[in-house]
Amino acid sequence: MSFLDQLGARAARLGARVAFSEAADPRILEAAARLEREGVATPVLVLDPAAKQGQAAAVASGLECIDPATDPRTDTLAALLVQLRAKHSLSMDDAARLARDPLVFATYLLRTGDVDASVAGAVRVTADVIRYALWLIGPAPGVRTVSSAFYLCVPGFRNGAAMADTEVLTYTDCAVVPQPTADQLADIAIAAADARRVIVGDEPRVALLSYSTKGSGGSTGSIALVREALAMIRERAPNLAVDGELQGDAALISAVGERKAPGSSVAGRANVLVFPSLDAGNIAYKLSERLSGGSAIGPILQGIAKPVSDLSRGADADAIFHVAAIMALQKRP
Repeated sequence: MSFLDQLGARAARLGARVAFSEAADPRILEAAARLEREGVATPVLVLDPAAKQGQAAAVASGLECIDPATDPRTDTLAALLVQLRAKHSLSMDDAARLARDPLVFATYLLRTGDVDASVAGAVRVTADVIRYALWLIGPAPGVRTVSSAFYLCVPGFRNGAAMADTEVLTYTDCAVVPQPTADQLADIAIAAADARRVIVGDEPRVALLSYSTKGSGGSTGSIALVREALAMIRERAPNLAVDGELQGDAALISAVGERKAPGSSVAGRANVLVFPSLDAGNIAYKLSERLSGGSAIGPILQGIAKPVSDLSRGADADAIFHVAAIMALQKRP
C-alpha cells in the first residue's frame, strides 16, 4: 500500500473532525465529500455569508455546516479577539467583523476543541492562515519559528529501487520563511523531523542542503549559515541523524554521497531535505513534482500548537483530500 493510501487508513482510526473555511470552493466540497465517504475524517464546513451561491452548494452537500453569521459562539469569539488584540486596540466592531470571517471562525473552533484540525489556503493567502493561527492557537511549546514542509511522493530512484516504487521526501521550508537565520534553519529542520515521524512513520535522516558538500564550495555565505545550523541541531537534538552541508546529489544518491561525504550517516540516504532559503525550497519542490511526475502534498505548517494547513492555491481536490488526511493524522490526544 502506498504512502498516500496509508494516509487515509491511518487517519480513519483517529476519528478527527476537520474544519474547512473555504466551503464555497468546489475543490473543497469535493475533497470534503470524499473524506466523509471514505471515513477518513468528519468534515465541518464553515460557511461564508458573502458567498451565497457557494454557501447554498455547501448546505446542499449534506455535510455538517456552521454559519458564523448566526452561530451563538460568534459573540464569544469577538470578545476574545478584543482581549487577545488589546495591545493593538482592536475595536469591538472590527472584532465582530473578524469573528464572522470563516477562516477566523474555523481557527476558533480548533482552539476550543470543536474540531481537531483546520484546512485552508485554497483561496486565502498564507499570511492570513498563519496570522489567525498565531492569534488564536499560538506556537507549539518551545517553538520559535513557524515553517512548512511538502511531502514529495516520487518514483523510486535509489539503488535497487524499481520505478514502480514510491519514495517519500520531506522538502522544507518551501512556503513561509524567506531567508532563515541559522537559528531558524535549525528550528525548521527539527520541526520537519518531528513531523515526519508522525506523518510518514519512519525515522528522519536530515540533510542540510547547499551548493557545497563538506567545504567543496568554500566556507562563506550560505555554507557558513548551514554549518552553524548543523551545530545547533546537534546540540538541541543529539539523537537526530543530520548532516550538512550537502549538495542535492550527495544527499540522495549513495554512490555520490560516499565520494563526497565519506562516513556520513545521512549522505545518500536523506529523506528530509532542508533548503537554505525559500527561493531554493519553493523552486526545488515545484521542479521535482513536475519533472518526476510525482505528487507534492502540502504545504503542511510546522510549529503551530494544533494542526493547521496552508493549501497551495493551485491545489486540486485530490491534493486537498491528502492534506486533510495529514491534518487528521496529527489529531492531538
